[in-house]
Amino acid sequence: MTADADSDAVSEVRIESPVVAAVAARAACATPGVVRLEPGVRGLVSSLVRAGKQRLVSADPAASEGVRVRRTASGALSVHVDVVISADRAASAVGHAVQQEVSRVVREQTGQAVAEVSVSILDIEPERP
Repeated sequence: MTADADSDAVSEVRIESPVVAAVAARAACATPGVVRLEPGVRGLVSSLVRAGKQRLVSADPAASEGVRVRRTASGALSVHVDVVISADRAASAVGHAVQQEVSRVVREQTGQAVAEVSVSILDIEPERP
């Protein structure tokens, strides 16, 4: 093949859900007011299955506990984040900030369209004296 033939080739890049989840987890943890990610029961089961699959192929599982990703019918991403927040900030403000940050960072780092980011606040930790 010539260089011209190579430039006409079309390729597809697909970023798998565990990678998107790891990106979303880092973005959520970096949001002011988020103390940590906290997988609910459903998230815990998903992360155990994902970690098991990755260990089967001798890969270290990416840190993504507390984040679930699925693709919509249109191919866009739906991200669900479970967080514990600090009591010194308004829950609604932290939840909205997590939505914005996760959506922005996932779009920037993966190039994938994000249809929705839903946030579950599982606990609010009291301020420490």
